[in-house]
Amino acid sequence: MKYVCNLCGWEYDEEVGAPEMDIAPGTAFADLPEDFACPLCGAGKDEFSEA
Repeated sequence: MKYVCNLCGWEYDEEVGAPEMDIAPGTAFADLPEDFACPLCGAGKDEFSEA
């Protein structure tokens, strides 16, 4: 599943993870740390929607 930042459009793909943030492929969005922030704009998890 993919999630997109509502503020800047950055996309988190659970299959890919976010290697640049040391988040392994297969990591569910729900399992990301509570302090996860968009790497482009700094938005929190509550600013993401399912893509």
